[in-house]
Amino acid sequence: METADVGDVRCDDDDRACADDPRVETLVTELIGRVADKWTMLVLEVLDEHGTLRFGGLNRRVAGISQKMLTQTLRHMERDGMVTRTVYPVIPPRVEYALTPLGASLGEAFCGVWIWAAKHRERVEAARRLFDGRPT
Repeated sequence: METADVGDVRCDDDDRACADDPRVETLVTELIGRVADKWTMLVLEVLDEHGTLRFGGLNRRVAGISQKMLTQTLRHMERDGMVTRTVYPVIPPRVEYALTPLGASLGEAFCGVWIWAAKHRERVEAARRLFDGRPT
């Protein structure tokens, strides 16, 4: 059985001891909201795949994201410790973003969603077709 210490609460895989700590519940709620916005997960994926990138490189690789949304997403990720932002004092200024070990571990935690989706894609699509074909 794997255990982890979260503040002064001991968390076991077999129980929900962590759920009793309101700090953990708040953090989980915030992180789910952050990764559910889709942009965070896409930025995590791009940084994991390509390593350190400048803003323009990220913007080109995250399909469909606006500059404003990328800026907001990177600020949230930096605040949460998922990415580092390095500014080089040159003209024009050069700014690079890199995934932190904390960000990489979040990406690993949510990797299971992609594995699940790949495994169950056909079943989900069939269920959607069945649902969408029902009379209203």
